Amino acid sequence: MKLIIQIPCYNEAETLKIALNDLPKQIEGVDTIEYLIVNDGSSDNTVEVARNWGVHYVVSFARNRGLARGFMAGLDACLKNGADIIVNTDADNQYCGADIEKLIRPILEGKAEVVIGERPIDDTAHFSPLKKRLQHFGSYVVRKASATDIPDAPSGFRAFSRDAAMRMNVINEYTYTLETIVQAGRNKMAITSVPVRTNSELRPSRLFHSMFSYVKRSMLTILRALMMYRPLFCFTVVALFPFLIGLGIGIRFLYLFFTSGGAGHVQSLILACTLMIMGFMTFVIGLQADIIAANRKLLEDIQYHLRKLEYDKK
Repeated sequence: MKLIIQIPCYNEAETLKIALNDLPKQIEGVDTIEYLIVNDGSSDNTVEVARNWGVHYVVSFARNRGLARGFMAGLDACLKNGADIIVNTDADNQYCGADIEKLIRPILEGKAEVVIGERPIDDTAHFSPLKKRLQHFGSYVVRKASATDIPDAPSGFRAFSRDAAMRMNVINEYTYTLETIVQAGRNKMAITSVPVRTNSELRPSRLFHSMFSYVKRSMLTILRALMMYRPLFCFTVVALFPFLIGLGIGIRFLYLFFTSGGAGHVQSLILACTLMIMGFMTFVIGLQADIIAANRKLLEDIQYHLRKLEYDKK
């Protein structure tokens, strides 16, 4: 049983060694533990620090490509190097390395394929009250979108079985945390969470420049993922608004037509027809999107089997 711990890095020379020193060297039930960093276009000596420490694998981008791309590149490299379990953690030592054993235990016991580390958000001192509320709200939205019960969706501290990692696909370029939960939930993967500890903040988060930017991009990511996996539901909800408004106006016109001849209310009939047609066309688009989503699932299955052929060949 091989565990590879991957760390996405972008100019992390000052904190990377601290994070690496905190990682476990042995875990019961795991034969081999190896370490991988994803150098996301760093301009400092992040790679030198990693190599001097003894990291086994380094994946490098010539320029910064974002957290989501780095995460997927890390998964790909871990699979190619024979990982049975992959753990993703941060280079700023946000998460307690000793909790990796707790994180992977459900996978070792065959109870889960994806495990998310649940941070003590309310007890984290460097989280502002607003950020705490937004973290809880964001996790609630993701739970509804993914049909899971994950309490800390933005947590980047997570573990994947080999099979689950082969099925992962991240489309957005912002972050992998939200989309992968929606994907795992909608694809009926066995996903769970375990409580984990956090360390003191070594540097401010680089994922967002303002709270408004974080909320906006997170909501767009969730909406996009939901539209990918439940397009008919999304388009039907959107279609209901103009259709029902148009239907109401149409009923009003019919009432006036039969009671007073409808004189002077032709514009209401035109508006009602326009809104109902808009709603119907939106629903038709939803049907088309649902067919496309079915084809995407077939493509994901093909990609999964191709990955197995490539990564599992001897």
